[in-house]
Amino acid sequence: QLVEFGGGSEQPGGSLRLSCSASGVSLISDCVAWFRQAPGKEREGVAVIATPGDRSNYADSVKGRFTISRDRTKNTLLLQLNSLRPEDTGMYYCAHDSLGRVRYGAELARTGYNIWGQGTQVTVS
Repeated sequence: QLVEFGGGSEQPGGSLRLSCSASGVSLISDCVAWFRQAPGKEREGVAVIATPGDRSNYADSVKGRFTISRDRTKNTLLLQLNSLRPEDTGMYYCAHDSLGRVRYGAELARTGYNIWGQGTQVTVS
């Protein structure tokens, strides 16, 4: 089970820090990612820590502003959101590939992630 925390309302240019805690699964070694979904739009990959090698990758729209990381001591996935824009508004979900099905090079696609959190809302206005 995954549970996200840290969403809220922020002004443009502000920052938020999202966290995703896990029970029953490990976030410290598998492919894990953050996705977001704006109203009326498809869910899109925002940031991922991919395996092997703990490779970080980001959607072009958030590069240089968002940072994904793991806290191995707490089995938690983090997403630091800086320089927020109104278009960052949406429900943010963490996702976990516990079966090793996420394709190499396609880690920001939804395919392969089998465990999802319930989401946390981020509103920038």
